Amino acid sequence: MAILEVNGLRKSFGNVEVLKDISFSLEKGKVLSLIGSSGSGKTTLLRCITSLEKADAGTIIVNGETVFDASQKKADSSKERRRKQLAVGLVFQSFNLFPQYTALKNITLAAELAAKDNPQFKFSKKEILRDIEEKGRALLAQVGLSDKADSYPWQLSGGQQQRVSIARALCMDPKILFFDEPTSALDPELTGEILKVIQQLAQKHMTMVIVTHEMSFARQVSDEVIFMDAGVIAAEGRPEEIFDSPENSRLREFLNKFTD
Repeated sequence: MAILEVNGLRKSFGNVEVLKDISFSLEKGKVLSLIGSSGSGKTTLLRCITSLEKADAGTIIVNGETVFDASQKKADSSKERRRKQLAVGLVFQSFNLFPQYTALKNITLAAELAAKDNPQFKFSKKEILRDIEEKGRALLAQVGLSDKADSYPWQLSGGQQQRVSIARALCMDPKILFFDEPTSALDPELTGEILKVIQQLAQKHMTMVIVTHEMSFARQVSDEVIFMDAGVIAAEGRPEEIFDSPENSRLREFLNKFTD
């Protein structure tokens, strides 16, 4: 069963059509990598699926629920919109941590704010906040940062900050985790830290969509790969189909740049 269905998605900025009738689906527990040149529409696609941008046309279905339908006349309430947004998590390329909060607080803050919508919050506030903190500490341990709970972002390396941002996204229990070039702001040594965490999540069957320029990593971790070019899906398939025997001439040209 598909956990993500994107149908007929279109998005323009002014007179420039960035996404041109994008459709694909992803099964639960699978990893999809989006590859392609800068400007091909990969990040815009991610931003539309995660509600950071509003598409001009199309539908997005997550876990059987329509989270976006461009033809829908009536807008969702803010509470309903927040609920739908919680189905997906996004890890940014630039970390986006709050500098005034510790690593642990960065991880738990969104969960604490969301908990206030729980009717039981005013009766069990201490217990709910304690459970969220315990979950945050467990996630820090999962990404190898148990000893950094009280550290502030400026006290962490880039790789450590990115691992905190991954833990923050996981704290909301998303159905799908999205990564927007998660290693682009890191040097090669720190890149390995993040790729290891993503591999561990893949082994636990976390559904993920990854925009990446790391071709060897995409080949290794992905179940499916989509190659985007000029706003369309130019090729899609299993890693061996995309990387070992590409039929699309534009894809071959793109991959040759990495070989060279």
